[in-house]
Amino acid sequence: MTSTFRSNLKPGTTLWAGRRAQWRALGLSDADQVKPKIAVVNSSSKLSSCFSHLDDVARVVCDAIREAGAIPFEVRTAASSDFITSAGCGGSYILPTRDLIVADIEAAVEGALLDGMVCLSSCDKTTPAHMMAAARLNLPTLIVIGGYQKTGHYKGEEVDIEEVFLKAGYIDSGSITVQELGEMADQAVQGPGVCAGMGTANTMHIAAEALGFALPGSAPVAALSAPMMDNAREAARRIVDIVRSGFKPRDWLDEGAFRNAACAVLSVSGSINAVKHLQAVAKEAETDVDVYRLFEELSQTLPLLSAVRPNGTGTIAQFEASGGARALLKRLEPVLDLNARNAVGARLADTLAGYDVPAGGIIHPLDKPVSSNPSLVFVRGSLLPGSGIARIGGTAKRRMTFSGPAVICHTRDEALARIRDGRIERGSVLVLRGLGVKGGPGMAMTSAVVFALDGFNLIDDVAVITEGQLSGLVNKGLVVGEASPEAADGGALGLLNDGDLITIDLHTRTVNHHLDDAVLDARRAEQRSYGVAVRPGLLTLYRANVRPVHEGATLLPP
Repeated sequence: MTSTFRSNLKPGTTLWAGRRAQWRALGLSDADQVKPKIAVVNSSSKLSSCFSHLDDVARVVCDAIREAGAIPFEVRTAASSDFITSAGCGGSYILPTRDLIVADIEAAVEGALLDGMVCLSSCDKTTPAHMMAAARLNLPTLIVIGGYQKTGHYKGEEVDIEEVFLKAGYIDSGSITVQELGEMADQAVQGPGVCAGMGTANTMHIAAEALGFALPGSAPVAALSAPMMDNAREAARRIVDIVRSGFKPRDWLDEGAFRNAACAVLSVSGSINAVKHLQAVAKEAETDVDVYRLFEELSQTLPLLSAVRPNGTGTIAQFEASGGARALLKRLEPVLDLNARNAVGARLADTLAGYDVPAGGIIHPLDKPVSSNPSLVFVRGSLLPGSGIARIGGTAKRRMTFSGPAVICHTRDEALARIRDGRIERGSVLVLRGLGVKGGPGMAMTSAVVFALDGFNLIDDVAVITEGQLSGLVNKGLVVGEASPEAADGGALGLLNDGDLITIDLHTRTVNHHLDDAVLDARRAEQRSYGVAVRPGLLTLYRANVRPVHEGATLLPP
């Protein structure tokens, strides 16, 4: 007996016989072998508390899939945590693991011709990777949100990993001792899950629901809480129905869906990393949606509706209690594409119909926002024709214009040393180049530089332009991230010398150098090369194939 499920191979063939033998050894009966077969993608790892709980969730999902009449197959993938995996090669391994996970999933799920996926998504790179894989394979998929961690207390005040990350930049200035930082770190994380702020992980969890991959009402959520486990069981049940219906990601990943996700990210001043991740999902789906253009247009009018740390004093737990992503989308209803559908085929209009936002929460209405200022500002100009992104959303007053001489650094450690030694003068523009997706390769981590400027009270008097990665917890100073095109890819950043004047104007959304064509031509004729040396392996393969960051930094051919 065969069915329409692609996992059911033709009886009598070599592949059918081998598969039957293997799965019989796993205990599958004749009836089991023709049921829908669901991959439970478990990006778990005992290296980090971000993922340490996912094995428990996987068991719940597998049990619920069996109860719903299908067969679960747990698929393990790589998993990276910014705080753990960034130790090697200056943080260059972080972003490449996103695409490594996509390839991991493709090899396992497409190789076995499974019928659908439930992906357990936790830290920063797993959620976009899971959505990218679903879009690439065009396979029925639901995302189960891994949840945020419980925070602790230090000296009578609440402390989380964001505070530890920030205060680590204060060591060289003497504002905090190593012992104090260690004591703070010991208390900051009190359980598994992702960073408890509006960093990249929680931003991408919200984006996953807004885009339609996560079930309505599932993001954000406290790790291992009853609601999280209920969401996991429901996703397991629903994926079986979706597989039977034949509804696939490319049936609903259209411009309207990406527009809704962009609105959600902007209205909470989410991490700038979300922009390239959503662009990557669009590329993997083989759509022509320009996610950067969507963000750029929407950012000019969309206000800030909720200020969760680091954007304000709100907590992610308060955001969840206020209704989370579903309440946010309800507040945004007048500006959303209500005909956009989600993974189960439901229109957003129907999903939001009859839903009431809880009273007294921290998610504001459109006509009474936290702030009318843009949360993300996209800048272009002679220095960055590809684009750069400044995150300024929140309750604090921020500097919007800056003009000063370039101070150029090529590694994070070089920049930190210059700050520590007093060699970064007020009024300068600190340029971190040779650290992008090709130069890094994989966008070397540069957040510590921003926090060090803060520790030395330079954050308001020194602007930063970086090709490297910024944590989603960075929201201080005038910092232009995602600088593109990068120096290693022939960008104008590579033609700058120390002292060259740079002007950044967030009002006009521009970032320019002031070099004339003759100077530029002369410098192009010089032998200039950028990017750190890396040993042959993943990073060299990545460098040779990665697309520019403003195209999503995917490994897809142009």
